[in-house]
This record gives sequence, C-alpha cells and structure tokens, in this order.
Amino acid sequence: MENPTLLGVDSEAVPIESSEQLAEPEDPSTAMEDYYALIRELLVTTLVLIGIIFPAVWFRYDVNVALNYLLGACTGMLYLRLLGKNVEKLGQGGSVGKSQVAVLAGVIIAATQIEQLSILPIFLGFLTFKAGIFVYTLRYVSATRS
Repeated sequence: MENPTLLGVDSEAVPIESSEQLAEPEDPSTAMEDYYALIRELLVTTLVLIGIIFPAVWFRYDVNVALNYLLGACTGMLYLRLLGKNVEKLGQGGSVGKSQVAVLAGVIIAATQIEQLSILPIFLGFLTFKAGIFVYTLRYVSATRS
C-alpha cells in the first residue's frame, strides 16, 4: 500500500497528518460553559439595547408606541431565551422544539385583535434581539482582529 499522502502531491512534500497531530476535541463541560457565557452576553447586550432604544422611542413617539416596542422587545428576549434552551437540549442529545415561534405568533395575533396594540412597534421591538446579536458579532470580530 502507498504512503499516506495527499493525492496529486509529491509524497515527500506534504504528508497527511496522523491522528496524534490532529487537535484534541474540546472538553464538553468547557464548551457548555462557553455556550452559557455566550447566551448570557447576548441577553445582556440585548437588555442594554432595549434600555437605550426604549427611552428614545418614548421621547420621539407617545407612551403607547414605546410600550408596544417594550412588549415586542420582551417577546424577543423570551424568544432568545427559549431558543437558547432548545439549542442546549440539542447539545445534550435532545431534539429542538418549535415553542419559540409560538411566542412571536401569539404576540402578533394579540396585536391584530387588541386595539391598543400596534403590530409595527411590537415587531421592531422583537427584532431588538437581532441587533444584540449584531452588536455582539461586531465586538467579537473587532476583538479577534486586535
């Protein structure tokens, strides 16, 4: 049998790495700690954004629009938390549920039925968690480049 090398490459130039040279898999407990830290940081970042955006909306628009935004933002936080729990179950060998989608659907349905609620501020408030993910990503990328 031939020497283990990359196909089409000189056998003396580039040998295939042996199993001892490959990186060891990360410890599962360390990986879960990293995951919990990530979720915690995403939740805190989203809360900070809500703390900045909510007063700005209240200042610019009336209190009803600001409270609708806050309802959507709280729904987004709940969605992010449920999504994190589902991913955690997946990491432990479980299956992923669809409960987090029901949260958004329930709030949007309530907004269409209740006259005091407005769909657009609720939906934009819900998207605040995505802005939190974006801010976290920018911070992570800038930290790894430094």
